[in-house]
Amino acid sequence: MVESTLVTDQQLAEEVMEGILPYTGKSIRIGITGVPGVGKSTFIERFGKMLIDQGHKLAVLAVDPSSPASGGSILGDKTRMEVLSSDKRAYIRPSPAGTTLGGVSARTREAMLLCEASGYDVILIETVGVGQSETAVKGMTDFFLLLMLAGAGDELQGIKKGIIEMCDALVINKADGENLEAAKRARREYANALHLFASKENGWYPQVKICSGLSGQGLDDIWQMIQGFMEKMKLNGFFEINRSTQRSNWMHEHIQYLLENRFYSDQKIKRELNLILEKVKSGEVSPIKKAKELVASFLK
Repeated sequence: MVESTLVTDQQLAEEVMEGILPYTGKSIRIGITGVPGVGKSTFIERFGKMLIDQGHKLAVLAVDPSSPASGGSILGDKTRMEVLSSDKRAYIRPSPAGTTLGGVSARTREAMLLCEASGYDVILIETVGVGQSETAVKGMTDFFLLLMLAGAGDELQGIKKGIIEMCDALVINKADGENLEAAKRARREYANALHLFASKENGWYPQVKICSGLSGQGLDDIWQMIQGFMEKMKLNGFFEINRSTQRSNWMHEHIQYLLENRFYSDQKIKRELNLILEKVKSGEVSPIKKAKELVASFLK
């Protein structure tokens, strides 16, 4: 219902979301990102299976603003997570891809809150697309985990400064068989590189771990690290600071999303856009000036 675009459904969904708020916020929200081929599906399945075997209820959600046409690859991921998707203690769901990031993020956040109200105590939020989706996931999670591969050329070249600054842990996956030594080398290189970054405001230094999503080696160590992080953040007050900042940002982002939606669905604006678009494309008129005129026309 919260994913529906029908006005009647949206009104009811808002009442539901308002009603469940007291029952939300009690889960650990973990964001997971990584380049295609890094083994996210295998990692999430094995990691998720370990968590539910320890007595947790797990939800896996996906953010994919990059593919409004196909809906991304999460459905393929779901078929690869056969064990997890057939376990009643786990719930796997893609967010519907939309034409704007705000829409997708809002749907994922609502799905996350619904899962929390339903008793899921660990939420994994996976980025399916690349680019803006990392920022979106960071903005709705407590812990942000970046999956990497070893042996794919110069390890340090693979570090994107922006993503490194966002992540709380860097995990080198597929550390098994012949890859194990390369993974250990990569861990040392990444750990040395991370010392060049300033410590985070919350006092946490991003850690570098190695694991094998295939064998499960190292996954328990990752979970202990996440629990240690949560404990530290709750003790120093940054857990609640992060959550309250996120709630404030969600409101501002949604205001922008709603205004943009209202603007582009306005019939008068649609007509005016159709009349001037070709002139803007050809360079006959100033895009900035026309944008100002359109907004002024809308506000009237």
